[in-house]
Amino acid sequence: MGLFQKACETFDTFQDMVGKQIEGQEPLAPCSHSVTRADLEITIDRDGRFVAARAVDKKEPKIIIPVTEESAGRTSGIYAHPLCDQIKYIAPYDEQRHSQYVDGLKSWANSEFSHPKLLPILNYVERESILPDLVSTGLIHLDDKGLPDKEKLLIRWRIIGLGEQSGGTWEDLTLFETFRCYYQYKKTQADRVLCMVSGTEVLPAQQHPKGVVALNGNAKLVSENDKDNFTFRGRFTKPDQAATVGYEASQKAHNALRWVIANEGVAMGGRMFVCWSPQGVLLPKPHNPFFSSQTDDPPTPSAYQKQLKETLDGYKSSLGGITTEAVLAAFDAASSGRLSLTYYNQLQASDFLERLYQWDRICCWKHKTFGVSAPTLYQIVSCTFGTQRGDRDGFETDDRVIRQQMQRMLACRIDMGQFPADYIGVLRQRASTPLAYSKENREKILFTACATIRKFLYDKTKEEWSMALESQKQDRSYQYGRLLAVLEKAERDTYDDNEKREPNAIRMQVYFSQRPQQTAKTVWEQVKKAYYPQLKPASRMYYERIIGDIMEMLSQFPAEELNHPLSETYLLGYYLQRNHLYQKKEKKQEENDHERTSE
Repeated sequence: MGLFQKACETFDTFQDMVGKQIEGQEPLAPCSHSVTRADLEITIDRDGRFVAARAVDKKEPKIIIPVTEESAGRTSGIYAHPLCDQIKYIAPYDEQRHSQYVDGLKSWANSEFSHPKLLPILNYVERESILPDLVSTGLIHLDDKGLPDKEKLLIRWRIIGLGEQSGGTWEDLTLFETFRCYYQYKKTQADRVLCMVSGTEVLPAQQHPKGVVALNGNAKLVSENDKDNFTFRGRFTKPDQAATVGYEASQKAHNALRWVIANEGVAMGGRMFVCWSPQGVLLPKPHNPFFSSQTDDPPTPSAYQKQLKETLDGYKSSLGGITTEAVLAAFDAASSGRLSLTYYNQLQASDFLERLYQWDRICCWKHKTFGVSAPTLYQIVSCTFGTQRGDRDGFETDDRVIRQQMQRMLACRIDMGQFPADYIGVLRQRASTPLAYSKENREKILFTACATIRKFLYDKTKEEWSMALESQKQDRSYQYGRLLAVLEKAERDTYDDNEKREPNAIRMQVYFSQRPQQTAKTVWEQVKKAYYPQLKPASRMYYERIIGDIMEMLSQFPAEELNHPLSETYLLGYYLQRNHLYQKKEKKQEENDHERTSE
């Protein structure tokens, strides 16, 4: 019931938003109301005479309509909405549907909770001219039996001639309130029950709304209508023995959840993820990096950490000293009629922000172009499980994999779990076979691998691996990674500007990662024989010095271990050494350009 409690709290926090239309957002529906999309708009005068009709543009926002418990959850049954409904309910050709609609509208219009807009609509409907009126406007057509070709189009009403009370039914807050009071009055005849959401004795909810997640329109979070197929598995004989929820709590919770999901939710692989604060405080999206640089200068490691901390402090200051929570949830349809809550967590907003900060503080790497940044959770998943199609950049990932692994990553980030070793194994293998991917994809995999390896190692040993090259790093795999980068760069230095051939070091990288000593010897001999003579003496001396330093570091390890397969840390050494070599070349090029300009 934690989810429902926080959803009810959200509804109460945003009480001033109930029923209001805000551009670019789905509205928050009052109790006994739902949000849907209208297809047709019929305008009538105060006497119920037809004035005009038009098709509602699909770009227009969704509207709020009154609903009953039964009509809010209807799928195949006959349950009329009280005011705005489909043609097949409002038109008189289906006697059962039409009579139910008219009886419901008449009951409301003749009650003490009536509204000036109701009688004109009732008068118009009882004239039974809706089909000829719509045909005359060309909005529908009738078949040879006199039946409409588009009977599921939903109609909304506009009333003119009522002075200040003229206008659309879907934007009249007073109309919403009268129906809420009317429907609550009708339900007072029911026996009160203990609501497990509010903890008070209230009017019970007999049915619960559908459509909490638009992706799964007919799926319900709470459902107990299967009375023939062992719904309760022998534990109970009636639904209310399992749980009882008050009508008002159910309405508040479902309407708030729908509102939050529609405006803040993110769909990934068919699963809906949402994060919000019941107290109304703005929170960052947990699947995105906590900090994103807004400057043109790529952030250095120190600048990144500073800006990351400033972002944390900024969010914490917005909490205002009040007790603020963060609620995270994931929804998926277990079947066409059942909505499953696949993940749920609620924690203090300050803890939530701190966990996002700590993740991005460690799970980051220095990109050669964009500076230090943290990969998105989606990038981690796609680089690990995605498939490259042909030579195209980017990855295609199965929806089932996306929704499962995105939830797994989200839980790891928020619940502070250790970064999964299986991700590291796959990313290491993919980064070790660069020829299988396009240039852009291999760089994305390598960057993602380095960032996640950094996080994995921190979770394992609490050591923060530096994003600056450490030539004296006491790690065999790291030093071999440096050697791989040097062998690659030495060969590339002999290439023409338009040469696209991959160096021997890259072509043999997968073998290098498994038998580093043997493979390095083979590649080094090829470089010395075929490419060294093409290098300038200064370049040869430079590379020989670096290789000599690396070999000296490797000599400190037992000889029998030198040819053992490399751990994932070799990718860190490779990436940093490669960047260092290219930065040195770019700096030298800038100095040469400056000298030519001075001359």
